Amino acid sequence: MSNILLTQDTGKIIGPVAKLLGYIMEGIFYVIDKIGIPNIGLAIILFTIVIYLLLMPLTIKQQKFSKLSAKMNPELQEIQKKYKGKQDNDSMMAMNMETKAVYAKYGVSPSGSCVQLLIQMPILLALYRVIYNIPAYVGKVKEAFFPLVDKLIAESGSVEFLKGFSNANMFTRQFENENFVGGVTSYVQNTFVDVLNKASSAEWISLKENFSNLSGDIDHTVNLLNQYNNFLGLSMSNSPAFTFSEARETGSVLMIIAAFSIPVLAAVTQWINVKLMPQQDMNSGNDQQNTMAQSMKTMNMIMPVMSAVFCYTLPAGMGLYWVAGAVIRSIQQILINKHIDKMDIDEVIQKNQEKAKKKMEKAKEQADKMSAYASMNTRNVSMSSKASISSGMTQEEKDEAYRKSTEYSAKNAKPGSMMAKANMVRDYNEKNNK
Repeated sequence: MSNILLTQDTGKIIGPVAKLLGYIMEGIFYVIDKIGIPNIGLAIILFTIVIYLLLMPLTIKQQKFSKLSAKMNPELQEIQKKYKGKQDNDSMMAMNMETKAVYAKYGVSPSGSCVQLLIQMPILLALYRVIYNIPAYVGKVKEAFFPLVDKLIAESGSVEFLKGFSNANMFTRQFENENFVGGVTSYVQNTFVDVLNKASSAEWISLKENFSNLSGDIDHTVNLLNQYNNFLGLSMSNSPAFTFSEARETGSVLMIIAAFSIPVLAAVTQWINVKLMPQQDMNSGNDQQNTMAQSMKTMNMIMPVMSAVFCYTLPAGMGLYWVAGAVIRSIQQILINKHIDKMDIDEVIQKNQEKAKKKMEKAKEQADKMSAYASMNTRNVSMSSKASISSGMTQEEKDEAYRKSTEYSAKNAKPGSMMAKANMVRDYNEKNNK
């Protein structure tokens, strides 16, 4: 069912997140509808602001990680130089220990930045899902298609007519689905709304011409959708590419300018956003780090161009979100940069060292408890083994039998068992006491 565009996403990860974001979008649209300005463009801007405010803590953590990474990189490079060319096991272990100590000193994890991105990715994907399919998540917008959809379903030849729309190939699976063929009401309704939601102005006109008996319902739906979709003269449901083609036919210079406004704004705001982000010095790291920094710089140069291309071909609503998101990120970046610049890095390091010290003390306490338990367990094994030895044996034979039974138990301890853990602690203690 996840291929149905109108039906809410049913994925195990994206689905629940999209549903939650859909509630936020519907709530925003409900409020602006109550105050008399039910507009999808305005709802998208407010929705973007709310989402980025919710993501602010993650963004701050990510930028803080970048700042601390830049500070600790020289120390990491010194460790790498120190052990350069040393591939023996002791050297590798020592290098790992020293590297971990540096990360602990600065209070960050090697995977810290990746974790923040992994958390944000499902949110961003779900966000696109909601904005791209507004009727699936905003009941008020979906209601605009009724009663037209129900009446259109009852009309002979309506399915074949909708299949002729330019965007109908997106919904081939839905038309062929057994629920559609079997006439499941909700499924058929959703499919009709999906197609009509992506229909162009010319296709709405052709629909009215071919089903003139439904002209009143068609006009009612079109008027409501225009009221919802029109934002500063642009329809949020049409792509700038489509708007440009229509404007070129009518010769409207204003519409041509409007058609390119969102892609251009997307590129400019994305460029500003990239410039405000912390940049890594390409000569401060090793060859691998420098290569990664160069790749990131290239990607940052390509991103504004990609933003313009995507926003030109996608519905204007998606482009508006892209622009609003870049503006909000830029504002956030300015505020975060000021906050981080005021931050006393030495104080942060001191606090992190205290935390690392407490963790080490706690780990030592756990190790001591395990060692005590291992000793107790060994004594129990000793007593049990000695009791089981035949009384008719000499003392030397008893000692040899006990030694062999203990070695057998140690070698054949089940992985993960208490005996295996006790053996590990015993070996560790013996090694350190030598």
